[in-house]
Amino acid sequence: MLIGITGGIGSGKSTIAKQLRKMGYAVYDTDSEAKRLIVEDAALRQQIEQLFGKEVYADGVYQTALVAQRVFTDKSLLAQLNAIVHPAVRQDILQHLASNSSNGPTSDSEAVQQRSGLFFIECAILYQAGFDTLCDKVVAVTAPEDIRLARAVARDHSTIEKVRARMRTQATEQDRLRANIIINNDGQTPIPTLCEQIIGALVGEDR
Repeated sequence: MLIGITGGIGSGKSTIAKQLRKMGYAVYDTDSEAKRLIVEDAALRQQIEQLFGKEVYADGVYQTALVAQRVFTDKSLLAQLNAIVHPAVRQDILQHLASNSSNGPTSDSEAVQQRSGLFFIECAILYQAGFDTLCDKVVAVTAPEDIRLARAVARDHSTIEKVRARMRTQATEQDRLRANIIINNDGQTPIPTLCEQIIGALVGEDR
């Protein structure tokens, strides 16, 4: 079973994902894997160079700041970049899933994943990227807006205005309501307990 974990900035979805890994479950982080593919995937690099020019990989290093500046001033470029990167990430998810399912477990994480039948993908823009269509179930991690703001400002050393701007580009209330399981991470319940609730709900639904 492929489970999507989504939630906006400051919701604590990455903390949930980290705890699930500690519990032995396989969790695919779309953000970090996309960054890896942008560097390692030759076909993807070629497409990005065609979009932004050779300078996007100056001295072989992906110029994140340059890309961020370009897409901030031209939203059509962001849409084109996503149209290049999202399919590559989607294919990589499927390859990871197939590899974990067909091969014998080589780690404790893979052993737990194979016994439970649960494989997670973490993505803030799960619905916007269309990755929800891969998922059997979706878990939305949420928290009150003031708590999310405080967490993000403290974590990123950012401003409330910048955090609010990021919030507007991520999960919407409609997206949250589309999820199969909603987890309220307001800081009152320990993260391990929330993860146990997620697993319990998934296993219960699968019976």
